[in-house]
Amino acid sequence: MATTTQTHRYEALVFDLDGTLIDSAPDIAAALNLMLERNNWPAQSVATVEKFIGFGARRLVHDLFVSLGLPSDDGTIDAALEEYLDNYARTPADRTRFYPHVREDLEALRDCGIRLGLCTNKPQELALKVLGILGIAHLFDAIVGADAAPASKPDPAHLMAVAERMKLNGRPWAYVGDTIVDKTTAAGAGVPFYAVSWGTGRRVDVEPSMRLARLRDLDGMDDAARED
Repeated sequence: MATTTQTHRYEALVFDLDGTLIDSAPDIAAALNLMLERNNWPAQSVATVEKFIGFGARRLVHDLFVSLGLPSDDGTIDAALEEYLDNYARTPADRTRFYPHVREDLEALRDCGIRLGLCTNKPQELALKVLGILGIAHLFDAIVGADAAPASKPDPAHLMAVAERMKLNGRPWAYVGDTIVDKTTAAGAGVPFYAVSWGTGRRVDVEPSMRLARLRDLDGMDDAARED
């Protein structure tokens, strides 16, 4: 009698957050615009703000200010960053939404035995707050924000900090993201990288086999039939 056993291509998957699992750009833009308008600087569209997301909060503010020709000295950026993060922390997920099928696919991956981790350039406390509001924090074995790692993305030490917390040394795992920052981070860590096909992920150059139409495609079931 033949029996079938099933194994996964990866024992664990680590995900980026913003732009990969959730569309948080509207809340980020709203928090930034409160800061900009209070200082009599021009408010920006969500599409404009989205171009600067990926390198962390300070880089977001700095690069936006440079693009607008606003003062970008350390003192100005420090003050603007603090105000932006205060605004964001008050309403971190009012406008944030999951990308289609993301929540159900995360649950399906975990239910079939794949462990999940999160590597985000959001500050740790803010990331946990957003995940708590969205009701998915419990799905992840490890969540590591930018200020909870030795360095932040694109430094691979950030991604490896997640792997270390999950004890993934020597085990098959991969990273999933939506930006060149994520791709560079995975390359530095020496792990496979998959780009999502929504949002800014469409602009990341990867092989067709490394582009995801759905997160559930990563269940990677390999069937091996064995004779009793």
